[in-house]
Amino acid sequence: QVHLVESGGGSVQAGGSLRLSCASSRSMYLKYSMAWFRQAPGKEREGVALINTGGGSTYYADSVKGRFTISQDNAKNTVYLQMNSLKPEDTAMYYCAAGTYGSGLDPWQYNYWGQGTQVTVSS
Repeated sequence: QVHLVESGGGSVQAGGSLRLSCASSRSMYLKYSMAWFRQAPGKEREGVALINTGGGSTYYADSVKGRFTISQDNAKNTVYLQMNSLKPEDTAMYYCAAGTYGSGLDPWQYNYWGQGTQVTVSS
């Protein structure tokens, strides 16, 4: 069982920045995949970024490449999502998830989910 707690959401204007945090109950010295997903009202859950703990490799959805950065702090068992140049279309509930090492950005690959944190970007 992995317990995940997200924080850091909020409201910003377009072009602004936010940093989301996801604290995990599982040590990041172990090898597994941590990812951020988002879901806007009436839309499917979308994978945003992932990081493979233990190795540090990352992957991003095309929609956020060059604007979002995922990183990890092993000492704090925390994954971060730095979001810059935010756009109104980034508005969604953002979820942190944990899955088997080497997972992609499909929600079905992840067994553990946080409660979500809301990000709202106004134009």
